[in-house]
Amino acid sequence: MEIDELVNYARSLPEAEECFPFGENNLVLKAKGKMFLIIDLVSFPTTMNYKATPDDIIDQRDQYPDAIFPGFHMNKKHWNTLHLNKMVPSKMIQQLILTSYNLVRK
Repeated sequence: MEIDELVNYARSLPEAEECFPFGENNLVLKAKGKMFLIIDLVSFPTTMNYKATPDDIIDQRDQYPDAIFPGFHMNKKHWNTLHLNKMVPSKMIQQLILTSYNLVRK
C-alpha cells in the first residue's frame, strides 16, 4: 500500500480529521478528538503507528516480525508501528486502520 492510498483510506472514515501536533513530518488522524493513526511522512520505509487490542498487538508482531514492531514513542501495550515495506498486504493494512479507528470511537 502506498502512502497516498493509506492516507486517503484513513481520511475517508466518518469524522476522521487530520492534524500535525508533532510537527510537519508526522500526520495524525483523529476520530472524536482521539488519535487512531500517526504516519511518519519522512521515514524510509514510511511508518505508521496504530492502535490495537493487547491480544492483537502481540499476534500482529508475531505474524509480521519484519514489518510490525512495538509502537515507537507510544504505549507498547496498545500501539504498534508498521513499516510500509510491502510485506503486509493492503487489505490487512486497511483492517488495522479500521480497527484502530473503531477502538478510539468507542
